[in-house]
Amino acid sequence: MSIASLFRRPSHRDAAMTLYERIVEQARQPVFFGTYGVPDTLDGRFDLILLHGFLVLNRLKVERTRTAAFAQQLFDVMFTDLDRGLREMGVGDLSVGRHVKAMAQAFYGRIRSYEIGIGDGGATLNEALRRNLYGTTSPQDPHVAVLADYVRRSAALLAAQPVDELLEGAVNFAPPPAGETS
Repeated sequence: MSIASLFRRPSHRDAAMTLYERIVEQARQPVFFGTYGVPDTLDGRFDLILLHGFLVLNRLKVERTRTAAFAQQLFDVMFTDLDRGLREMGVGDLSVGRHVKAMAQAFYGRIRSYEIGIGDGGATLNEALRRNLYGTTSPQDPHVAVLADYVRRSAALLAAQPVDELLEGAVNFAPPPAGETS
């Protein structure tokens, strides 16, 4: 082992950072907030990041033997950013860990409900989105249905995307749903 190797960044970190940036970029599409009524709040933004993070991590899980280290790095990047965000909002150092732990537990719960929802092809995904993305608001049923369709289309598109592209930081989500629903 050379001395230079001690100072190298982890091999997956740059690609995981790039991929996380794409996740956040997709989650910040104005159509989610303006047209489909996801609350433009800390909770709404958090849940859209978790939803898109889930989609990517769910795809990576299919080829776990090749992607486990990268998926862990992506998870770490995501929660490091959430930790940083809490600190920037003024959450005290002593309680940041507790908040991040609660966020991680929330993410694991969402993973389970989204996996079931995508797998069953029925109303389970709609209810998971209603409960998580919309929180205490009352979304219109057509909005929830359109977002459920978007999640399914994104999952299908990611399933078709070569894992090597994800490992390089590239991701293909479905285009965000456009227009009004009635």
